[in-house]
Amino acid sequence: MSSSVNVHSTAVVDEGAVIGEGTSVWHFAHVCSGAVIGKNCSLGQNVLVADNAVLGNGVKIQNNVAVYGGVTIEDDVFLGPSCVLTNVTNPRSQVSRKTLYEKTLIRRGATVGANATIVSGITLGRYCFIGAGAVVTKNALDYGLVLGNPAKLSGHMSRHGHRLNFDESNKATCPESNYCYERVGETVRCLDLDEEETLPAELAIGSKTYGSFKMS
Repeated sequence: MSSSVNVHSTAVVDEGAVIGEGTSVWHFAHVCSGAVIGKNCSLGQNVLVADNAVLGNGVKIQNNVAVYGGVTIEDDVFLGPSCVLTNVTNPRSQVSRKTLYEKTLIRRGATVGANATIVSGITLGRYCFIGAGAVVTKNALDYGLVLGNPAKLSGHMSRHGHRLNFDESNKATCPESNYCYERVGETVRCLDLDEEETLPAELAIGSKTYGSFKMS
């Protein structure tokens, strides 16, 4: 483990875990043997990353989240406090399914809000935004805003986390980045920056609160 990894004295990192440079593991967190964590991640208080869970670079996990085996999280994902990720749809105490974990994929840049539940075996698309308390039972589209129980598509969000209001030509502009987005059927894409590219430094720091943009 690199010397640039910050592990709090109360955290437990099992032998065999892989943790990238610049990652912080905070109070009472547990990283199990066989877990793979990328660079510059942050694991909040009481986070569990289990064996065979995979995290990319720049992942931020808030307090009280368990990432179980079978879950793959790509770069720059945000998991809000106490959200729930599962790996067996039909768990029973008397029936062992340790070799039958279902695969859940959370793609680059996605946000999962506080107390949301992600049912196993689905994919959350790039830069989708899962609202607080949502119960997600189906795949979420790229940039999709998903709310409710059961969760449903309620709109689309930009990479900066602003609702996209598409005009008659199916174009929308993010009020913070001024990036243009296009909707074709159910597919939304950013026209100014490829989905796999990192935000430029000048746009990687927020300029105003969400409420400020709503009032402007």
